[in-house]
This record gives sequence, C-alpha cells and structure tokens, in this order.
Amino acid sequence: MTEITGSTTDSVPALTTDSVPEWEQRFRAPRVSLPDWAEDAPDRALFVSNATGTYELYAWDRSTGEQRQVTDRPNGTTDGILTPDGETIWWFNDTDGDEFGVWMRQPFNCGDGSGGPADEPAAPGLEPSYPAGLAIGRDGTAVVGRSTDEDGTTIHVVRPGAPPVEIYRHRESAGVGDLSHDGTLIALEHTEHGDAMHSALRVVRPDGTTVAELDDTKGGTQELGLSVLGFAPVAGDTRLLVGHQRRGRWEPMIWDPVTGTETDLAIDLPGDVGAEWYPDGSALLIVHGFEARSDLWRYEPGADSAPVPVETPAGSVSGATARPDGTVEYLWSSAAQPPAVRSTTGAVVLDPPGAKAPASVPVEDVWVDGPGGRIHALVQRPAAPAEGPFPTVFEIHGGPTWHDSDAFASGPAAWVDHGYAVVRVNYRGSTGYGRAWTDALKHRVGLIELEDIAAVREWAVKSGLADPAKLVLAGGSWGGYLTLLGLGTQPEDWALGLAAVPVADYLTAYHDEMEALKAMDRTLLGGTPEEVPERFEASSPLTYVDAVRAPVYISAGVNDPRCPIRQVENYVDRLKVRQAVHEVYRYDAGHGSLVVEERIKQVRLELDFARRHLG
Repeated sequence: MTEITGSTTDSVPALTTDSVPEWEQRFRAPRVSLPDWAEDAPDRALFVSNATGTYELYAWDRSTGEQRQVTDRPNGTTDGILTPDGETIWWFNDTDGDEFGVWMRQPFNCGDGSGGPADEPAAPGLEPSYPAGLAIGRDGTAVVGRSTDEDGTTIHVVRPGAPPVEIYRHRESAGVGDLSHDGTLIALEHTEHGDAMHSALRVVRPDGTTVAELDDTKGGTQELGLSVLGFAPVAGDTRLLVGHQRRGRWEPMIWDPVTGTETDLAIDLPGDVGAEWYPDGSALLIVHGFEARSDLWRYEPGADSAPVPVETPAGSVSGATARPDGTVEYLWSSAAQPPAVRSTTGAVVLDPPGAKAPASVPVEDVWVDGPGGRIHALVQRPAAPAEGPFPTVFEIHGGPTWHDSDAFASGPAAWVDHGYAVVRVNYRGSTGYGRAWTDALKHRVGLIELEDIAAVREWAVKSGLADPAKLVLAGGSWGGYLTLLGLGTQPEDWALGLAAVPVADYLTAYHDEMEALKAMDRTLLGGTPEEVPERFEASSPLTYVDAVRAPVYISAGVNDPRCPIRQVENYVDRLKVRQAVHEVYRYDAGHGSLVVEERIKQVRLELDFARRHLG
C-alpha cells in the first residue's frame, strides 16, 4: 500500500515538444472555451483557457483583438458571466475547489486578475454558499441562487446599492433559470415535489409574486422534466423557450407565462434537441444530440417550417451560439481531432497561441444487447499492433446523467498511446438515448449500470478486442463510484481498478456531500438512508470491499464537496485492514483539478500503477 500526497502547486519542469510524449502534449496544448458575449455589447466576450497552465477566465475585446486574464488563482477559475452591457465581469470565488463561496466582480477593462483592488464582492450581504444559478439584468439587477446545507435553496434579488431581498426559499433543490429582457420576469427551476431528476418551472416577478407554473411531474404514470432554455431576447417579448420530455426525449417548446399559451415545435429529429434564440428572436439555433454525436440546425417557428442544417463536421458540438450578424460559432471536436472554436463562415474564431494538441485515433461504434436494451459503446484501438487482444481500459463516465461522445479526450488518448484499447459505455442512466434509458437508473443504483458494463465486457472479450487477464475498470466521479462497486461485485472480471474522486461509502457520502446532491441521492434511491437503508447498503462500494481482489488505485481531492474525502478514507481504511493491494493519492483541490500539470501527474500515476500490476 502506498499513500501519496500532492499539491496543485507542485511543479513539473517544462520540456520541449521534442522530449514530451504526445499524451502529455495533448494536456498541455492551449485550449479555449466557446466565448460568451455580452448581449448588448457583442464585441465583448468572456472565455476560459488553460494558456497559463491553469484554467482561468479571460476577457476579449473582439473589436481590438485585445485579450487579458481576468482571474489568477492557484486552483483555477471557470465560472464567470458578463453583464448585458459588457461593462462588468462576475466570477465565482470559492476556496481551493470546494465550490462554496461568493460572486466577485470587476470592470471589463480593469483588474489584475489576482483578487486585488479591482475585484469587489458582487452581492454584498449574501453569505458564502454553493451557487444555484445567476441572471443579470440591464439595469444592474442580479438574481442570485444559493444553496446551503442549513437553508436548502434561497434566491435573492440584488439591486445596485440596495441590500439583497430574498424571493424564494425551499429545502429541495432549485435554481435561477433566466431573467426576461426587460427584467420583469424571472424563470426558476425547482424540485419541490421531491424528484431532483425532473424539475418543474415557476415564473415570478422580482418581488417574488408568482406569474405562472409549468409542471410535468403530475398527472401521468411517469414524472417528466422541464428546463429553462431562455427568454426571448427582445424587448416586450414574454415568451420563454422551455425544454420538455413529453415525447420520450428532450425537445423545446415555447411557453408564454403571461398569456399561458404553449407552442409546440415541429422539429422532427431522432435524438435529444436543445435550443437557444437567435439574437433577434426570429429563429432558434438547435443543438441535436444523437448516438454520441451532435449537429446544428436553424429553425424558424411557424406552421410550415422545418429545421435547416447548419453545416458542421462529423463529431461533437459542445457549445454553440448565434451572433447578431446571423453567423453561428461553435466549439467542435472528435475523438481523433482536438477542439476548435469555429464559425459557419469557415474561420477559426479563437485560436490560442502555442503548440497544437496531437491527434488521436477515431472511435468505433459498438452496439451490445444488454438486460435493459441495446447498449452503445465507443471503442478506440491502438494503432499497433494491428490485431488484439489488447489490454483494455473500460473508462466509465461520470454524471451519472451524462454520456460519452465522439469528442476529444486526452485521458483515453493517453491509454491508447500506451497500447491499450479503450471502451466507453453509455450505460442505463446516460443521457442522449431517450427519457426511459436515463430514468431506468433508480433504486438499484450502481448495480444497473454495472449490468450494462458487464454485457459490453463480455462482448469485448468474445470479439477478441480485450485480453481477459488485462481488463481495467476506471473512471472519475460517478465513474469512480462504479469502478469501486464493480471491483467488489464483479471481483473475477477485472484485473485492476482506477477510481478518481469516487463515492466509496455511500452512507457517509450522503451525510457529507452538498445539499443538492443529497436531493439527487434521495431521488435515485427512493429516500434517505434512514428510510431505505437496505438500498444505500446494496449500492455502496464499502459493502463489498472485502471481496475486492484486484489492485486498486484511488485519487481524491481533499476539498471535494461532491465525493467528500471522509467517505474515501473509510473505504481505504478497510483496504488497509485486509492488507489489500492499493495506492491512494490525495491532492489539494476539489472535485478534480483545473491545473494542467496536476492532471498530467494523476494520469502518469495511473499509467505507472497499471504498468507495475499488469506488466
């Protein structure tokens, strides 16, 4: 057993690209997010980049080309928003990745990014909390969502120069959706009915008075969810774009909470459909996700209209926005090609300086019959040798309501570079395959997903892809949880386990985690640990720790509010008692790290652990 302690400030000597392996180059290559632009000042934008080696916020004046770093903190910053006039940047200030903090602000054209004199509290009078949404109006009014263990969710209206006014409070999770163009309507998502997987909507005035409710969780045989996609960006327009699940998938409709009218949209696409308004409100920009890939469409609501494709390469669009001139900018990648911010004009919108990330290998689609239906898996094979079987990493995604896609990922690419095949499974609970597939993840939490992973594992061995003696179960967050649970419930199936920021002791995790995740766990398991103790026990990796036979590597952030450190220590203590082969790496951050060298260090430790124990 080995105990390792790390810090996000640990330095690794800089190397030239000639001496740095390609897998490290992919992590170090400068990246940028899709720029978010100010509604009334579209030349002012905000984006995230790792250009300094840590993911931070950057301001960009598109009219001059000038860029400047907004934040500069040891553990990075990614949450920020521009005011509609583009004059001010709000950013969330937590402590070392614990996600608990306050909103700060600085002028767009000022500040040294160090939390110095240019930065000031954006909402004086509000105590630190977990964020639960933020919307900022044209008159400077802000709607701030907060979540704490003591109060549940509270939402405050903060006007310039005035103390915050609370307009909402509830024990269950909720959040700020959007603020109308004129600032007279606030859209909220809430789960007062107790199902954290399916939100209802409420539109209120800034004084908290309810205007209208929209709730699809009642009256049917199955609860359905709703989401806020945004108010129409036009003065005097009270229409709200809403996501719904009424036909077995996510798709948009238009709801006017003032008149009560609902407008169905004739968007006949096979997968999940998200949308946002074009800036003049005349059309919708559609992001369509289907079978682990995505594409873009333009749709003009009307009786005879149909979606028109917006040309993008095959792969995944992880964000898109329509500009005032009608062009569309989007962040695109594929498993083989690194991400780039592109425009429908054909130009690369924002190209960070420095060496580009080396390409990787494309994914292959595999469909496997499982106990709950056909399971989609994505497979990457090393270039050499040409034929298997290969040592194989089952890289399990987190969420759980998320999915792996044909998008660039440096972690899987590193394993492929080292001769491993990589299999990623979109198990039941994953999004992108319809409401029934996602909602199947209830009560037998963890065990359901592992049934699907086992079915794909059987295919991988029988097809000749995977060496059954060199199968690695790996993942982060929920994927780390499934790794530990799988090592205990399927001990003969796996030769090695790599669990990052996992749930390891479900009971302790529930008591220590942030309040919003408590609500999700009550939904998934059907109650609290006191109400359904047998379900928490059946779904907890700690229950099966004595059955673990494979060497296991665990990494955990000491400030993690989602998978807290105490429950990881409980699991590790049980491994110690058994003298089981394991290593633990603790690092000074939260639910993962925003520091590039820290990410590289963690992958390097995992690769080394696999090399030593698999040969």
